[in-house]
Amino acid sequence: MKATGKAPGKGHVLALSGGVGGAKLAAGLAAILPPERLTIVVNTGDDFEHLGLTICPDIDSVIYALAGLNDRLRGWGLADESWQALGMLKTLGEADWFRLGDRDLATHIVRSWRLREGESLSRVTARLAAGLRLAHAVVPMSDTPLRTQVETAEGWMDFQRYFVAEQCRPAVRGIRFAGKAEMAPGFAEALARDDLAAVVICPSNPFLSVDPILAVGGVRDALAGLAIPKLAVSPLIGGKAIKGPLGKLLGELGAGMGNDAIATHYGRLLSHLVIDHADAEDAPDLRARGLGVTVTDTMMHNAADQQRLAHDVLAIAQIDSAG
Repeated sequence: MKATGKAPGKGHVLALSGGVGGAKLAAGLAAILPPERLTIVVNTGDDFEHLGLTICPDIDSVIYALAGLNDRLRGWGLADESWQALGMLKTLGEADWFRLGDRDLATHIVRSWRLREGESLSRVTARLAAGLRLAHAVVPMSDTPLRTQVETAEGWMDFQRYFVAEQCRPAVRGIRFAGKAEMAPGFAEALARDDLAAVVICPSNPFLSVDPILAVGGVRDALAGLAIPKLAVSPLIGGKAIKGPLGKLLGELGAGMGNDAIATHYGRLLSHLVIDHADAEDAPDLRARGLGVTVTDTMMHNAADQQRLAHDVLAIAQIDSAG
């Protein structure tokens, strides 16, 4: 087990995030922790090629949320977006099932061009973050593609086809991650820090957003060897997911229901689970299995909610948010 080597109350935080809900907590952590004390590692299992562009939905959700540019109503993309290019693409007979906003296209064009020029996804992500004047480290889980696929009655299907084009309608029989990937340099560096004080799994889908990160080579073993708080914020409120197919997946994969299923899924990688007041009745059973549990308000409507929950998480890990 690794010692933290940190002064009491200080240290570095590693956040693992998908999009939407995960991005909200990541933004909350970035609002209260100085840049030198936070690394945000983002799922890239959702990434795909579309119309010649490399799309990284979760990375974009995180950087847009940190920049305060995300569309809270839709839950993805940029606020105050326009759709002229998408309309013209449809007129020209091209696929329009994945909605690309006019300003959002600029992000995808820059990423695709820079990747073709030989830059790593880590470098390109850092370039995009800097362009949005973000100081915190936003790191892809890997610079090598590792693609999430779901098994349906029609066979294996790429995640974005299932999630966006099919609207999660097909029943899922299994999930796999195609490819072999190593940790991006920033991810490996964060895990190896002597002052690493806590790992926070943001409220993202465990199967589709967090498992791809855990599937990257060496990640599970590295996390298992850390003798520091490893917390997850449950993506469930009142036993249900706010967005996305998590509730449906729990049933289809036979994983059980509610926060017990979340705790079972993460197993020994987790030392503490943060759940919502609406699920307070789950706390005794979760504690009985040796898991630390905190009951609080996990709904994040706005930036104040994000920061409040981030403060709660850091308090559990006994980490001071002051620089």
